[in-house]
Amino acid sequence: MKMTEDTEMIMGGIRMGVNVDIKRTDGRIHSAVVSGINVETKSVTVEWFERGETKGKEIELEQILDLNQDLAPQAYDTNPIPNKLQKYVPRPSIPVAGRGRNKNAVRRSEVIASNGHAKEDASEAAMPPPKQVPSLPPEKSETVSKATGAAAKTQTGDRRRSNVVKEVERLKENREKRRAQQAQILEEKEALRNIDPGNPNWEFLQMILDYKDQLEFNPLKEGDPINDHQITVCVRKRPQSQKEIKRKEIDVVTCPNKDQVIIHEPKTKVDLTKYLDSQHFRFDYAFDEGASNELVYKYTARPLVQCIFDGGMATCFAYGQTGSGKTHTMGGEFQGKTQDSKGGIYAFATRDVFKLHKSPKYKNLNIHVCCSYFEIYSGKVFDLLSGKSKLRVLEDGKQQVVIVGLTEREVDCVEDVLKLITHGNNLRTSGQTSANAHSSRSHAVFQIILRNSNNKKSLYGKFSLIDLAGNERGADTSSANRQTRMEGAEINKSLLALKECIRALGRKGAHLPFRASKLTQVLRDSFIGEKARTCMIAMISPSMSSCEHTLNTLRYADRVKELGAADPVEQRGKQINTDLGEYEEDETLSARMDDGVMSPEDSDLAQLRSLNDGECSADWYNFQESVAHLQLLEEEVVESHRNLVENMNKWIAQDSSLLVMSNEVDYDQDAYAQQLEDMIAEKQEALAELREKTRAFRECLNEEELRSKNLVLRRN
Repeated sequence: MKMTEDTEMIMGGIRMGVNVDIKRTDGRIHSAVVSGINVETKSVTVEWFERGETKGKEIELEQILDLNQDLAPQAYDTNPIPNKLQKYVPRPSIPVAGRGRNKNAVRRSEVIASNGHAKEDASEAAMPPPKQVPSLPPEKSETVSKATGAAAKTQTGDRRRSNVVKEVERLKENREKRRAQQAQILEEKEALRNIDPGNPNWEFLQMILDYKDQLEFNPLKEGDPINDHQITVCVRKRPQSQKEIKRKEIDVVTCPNKDQVIIHEPKTKVDLTKYLDSQHFRFDYAFDEGASNELVYKYTARPLVQCIFDGGMATCFAYGQTGSGKTHTMGGEFQGKTQDSKGGIYAFATRDVFKLHKSPKYKNLNIHVCCSYFEIYSGKVFDLLSGKSKLRVLEDGKQQVVIVGLTEREVDCVEDVLKLITHGNNLRTSGQTSANAHSSRSHAVFQIILRNSNNKKSLYGKFSLIDLAGNERGADTSSANRQTRMEGAEINKSLLALKECIRALGRKGAHLPFRASKLTQVLRDSFIGEKARTCMIAMISPSMSSCEHTLNTLRYADRVKELGAADPVEQRGKQINTDLGEYEEDETLSARMDDGVMSPEDSDLAQLRSLNDGECSADWYNFQESVAHLQLLEEEVVESHRNLVENMNKWIAQDSSLLVMSNEVDYDQDAYAQQLEDMIAEKQEALAELREKTRAFRECLNEEELRSKNLVLRRN
């Protein structure tokens, strides 16, 4: 009820359906019907019929009441309207008989003539008397009327105009702010570009610098504690080379503290927006570009020297992309093309070995120090201390791996060891890849061996220092050249096998898939026993162009340490153990895999694939199997050929004796013919056997070619 009274006080006699007089923008005044009322905005919506169609508009209440003063509320200030409206006389409403309702409740529709006067119907009633308006002098009244009308119009126009003006001003202000921000950004970019002019990657460089500003650096330094782990994995970042600096390569590797590495991988979105994907890795130690070889040795290989004097087996691997600093770390610093072997891990380890050997604690052990140096290239072993002669790897009756014919040199001082290393490095196989012009194509294994001084010269302890082949060569399995394919396949397989052997070392009693590659086969004794210890140094390059290889290296090292420190199989509780040391109890593992590959117990290579199911497909396994079979047949063919040549010398001697016998006057012709026939049969049998092996070898070559193509097609 109160709401109705408030509405009447504001709206007066304005109601839905009431006829009112309105003024158009062209000055015409005519009637219209109220179709909507908005009390909040004090406006009225009206409709009228014109030229065959219904039209409508929204008019402010004040304008309606100025033209329809008879509908105004009682408190409304009825000032005289302007002169133009004084000529208009409102049409009276029709009285309703018998009721005392408001005389303004209903109004008849009418059409306003062009002269502004209303045409009344014949049935219209007399007009009610107009309201009394206080008399004013004519001139003053006219002045007040004009001023009031102008003020009303100005107020309404200002109200409408103010909203539009405010919106325009707001848009203008925002536009000016945007332009100022864009100008500031361009100015900042220009300033950043001038910091390193000519660098195409200056945006990424600035992002990395901004990221580093948020970090707190605490790198590894002398005096930090040395952790004692059976498996130690660390990372070393080398400094940028002069070539990289000239090419304006940016540094994408950060080592903020002693155990963390951050890789800032540059990326670009679809809309060409550049951004960084910073990936974090954590290891036992992280050496930045300022770390020396001696500091690296102190925290990696030095604790292993003590291990071999306690009767253990130790291995230290340098792993990474070619050019990342593996040979620099293991062999020593380069001065031009010559290498100073005194500053590498080889020399540091040898120095400590002789220091302990002469110490009072171990002086009475009656052991002597020997060294061997060999390389593994494409599944074959070559002795680097005897003119790179080819060696055979066999297992004896006790399942101990023996490298037949490997040269061991007894050494008495560090200088003797350095001479052997220099001699072996000159014979090591290297080649060109897409990543480096002088890539290590083989795994170089330098061993410091402690042997007892007894007659058998039994093994007391062994320290193997391995400079692995560049890991980028493992991706060359799709090459058109068979030799390059086999190199890449062997490196790929050996690195996977090495990872699994290190993992098995961390899992007590786990099966060791050492037969999966030649590298792990010759290092089998280094992964067995409580006293076996391993250290891996992952070498990484800092440049942006090597970012992909750097990430691959760190993921490999992270995988080794992740599973070496804690066994994930034990964390799964009573779930089925996927480790193949217990596969005999799992019937599902004894069956063939769904893709037709043999079950894991059939070969270490199949086990290697099962442990790396996400990385190794069935095509990969088939290709590796064909390469392994090819290498085995190659050895058999070469060995058969060698035996045939040796037999030929014997056959030549026998042929000569038969010819001498035939020169005698009364030689036994039956004996001559029998012996000659036996010799021919023996030769035919040997040649036929060699021919069959050679034919099988050729078929295996074709099979390798086919499986290699299938592998490439699946990848593409």
